[in-house]
Amino acid sequence: MQAFIPAKFNSFLLRTADLLFPVLLKAMHNIREIVIQEEDKHMLSQLKNERLLFFSNHPTTAEPPIAYHIANIIGSRFYYMASRQVFNWGGGFVGKAISRMGAFSVIAGINDRESLKMARACLSQPGGKLVLFPEGEPTSGENDSLMPFQEGVAALSFWAFEDAKKVDPNADIVILPSFIRFIIDAKKEKILADLDSSLKKFEKKFSINPGNKNILRRFLTVGKHILLEAEETYNIKNAQSQDFDYRIGRVRHAILNQLADKLKPTNFNYEADAIQKLRVIFAWIEMITINYPDPKLPKLSKKELEYCQREAIKAFDFIVIKRDYLLSRPTPERFYEWLTRYESYVFGEKPRALGGVPSHLPRKAYVFFAKPYKLSEFYGNYKKAKKETIQNMLKKLRQDLQQLLDETLDMTQPLFKPYDIGD
Repeated sequence: MQAFIPAKFNSFLLRTADLLFPVLLKAMHNIREIVIQEEDKHMLSQLKNERLLFFSNHPTTAEPPIAYHIANIIGSRFYYMASRQVFNWGGGFVGKAISRMGAFSVIAGINDRESLKMARACLSQPGGKLVLFPEGEPTSGENDSLMPFQEGVAALSFWAFEDAKKVDPNADIVILPSFIRFIIDAKKEKILADLDSSLKKFEKKFSINPGNKNILRRFLTVGKHILLEAEETYNIKNAQSQDFDYRIGRVRHAILNQLADKLKPTNFNYEADAIQKLRVIFAWIEMITINYPDPKLPKLSKKELEYCQREAIKAFDFIVIKRDYLLSRPTPERFYEWLTRYESYVFGEKPRALGGVPSHLPRKAYVFFAKPYKLSEFYGNYKKAKKETIQNMLKKLRQDLQQLLDETLDMTQPLFKPYDIGD
C-alpha cells in the first residue's frame, strides 16, 4: 500500500465540487449553511495573492470542507495535510477524490519526509496556501475545548518561510487563525424529541426504567451503565468508591495500555496522559494498516488489526466523556457529542469525529477569525532561539483560538439549567 499520497489538483473535479458543494456538505455533514461575517469575507478577499497558513480548531471531519469554502471566498485553492488513514476511507475512493482537491497524506508519529517536503513546497510557491490543524489527529469531537497543539505545525511554518525566502527574498507567510463553531439548527422541541428517542434505545439495551427523570439525568444514567459494563470488560476492580471521571479515566488508560502491550509501539509512555497515548496508538495502527516498511511493527492478522482499531475507538470514546463537561453547560451540541460516543461504544457506530455518519439534526457552521499576522514578525527571534520561538508562536496561536472559542460560547444555550438533574 502506498505510504505517501501527494496532492494533484484536478480542475474538472474542483469545478464539480464547487457546483455541488452545498449538496455534498449537507449529505456528508448535515451542515445547512456556513456563516461568515461580511467584514471577514472582505478580509479574506485581500489574501488571494499571499502565501497563507490557515489554522483552525478540528473537532470533527467537517473542518476541511469548510476550509475549502473559505478558499473559494479568497478566490484561491488550499492544500491540506491530512492523516494517511483518511485516504483509505470508502475503499480508497475518498483518498482519490481529496488528493485531486489539494490534500496530501501525513503519517503521524514518524518523520514523514515526503509529506513535509510537499508542505514546504506548497508554501514556497507564490500565493501558496496550506491548511494545518494544530490539534492533529484524532479529532477531539468537542467543539467547546481544544486538544494540546503539536509543535510540528510551528516548526513547519518556519521551514516553509525559509524555503520561500530562497525563492523570493521579500517573501512572507500570513498566519490566519480561525475558529469554527457548530450550532444545531433545530427548535428545542425537536432536539428534545430526538434525544428522547435516542435514549430509549440505550435504556432498552440496559433495561433501564427512566421514570420521570429529565434528559440530562437519563444521559448520566446511561453513562453509568456503560461505565459499569466497561469496568467489567476490562477487569477494573474496586472502582465503585471513586467518582465518575476518575473511573472513566481508568477505563481509557486500561484500554490504551492493553493496546500498547499488544502493539508494542516504540514511543509509548505508560505514564503519559490519555491524549498522548491515543496519538501514539492511532499512529502505530495507521502504519500497520498501510504496511509501512518498519521491522518494529508487529505482524497482525486482519482480525487482530480490526480488533485493535475498534479498541482504539473505544478509548477515544472514553476520552471525550467527562461528567462536568455536560453538566456545567448542557447545550444541544454537548448532548450530541456524548450521544455520538454512546452510539459508538454500545452499537459500534463509527464516531462522526472519525468520519462516521452525519449529525442527527441539521447544523450551521459559523467561522470566526483572529487578526492575521505575518510570520516575519517571529523570524528574527526564531534565528536566535528556535525552540523558544516555536513555543511562543504556538502559545499565541492557542490564545487566539481559545479567545474565539470563549467569545462564541453563548451562541448556543443550555437545554437545562447547569447541574439540574432533577429529583
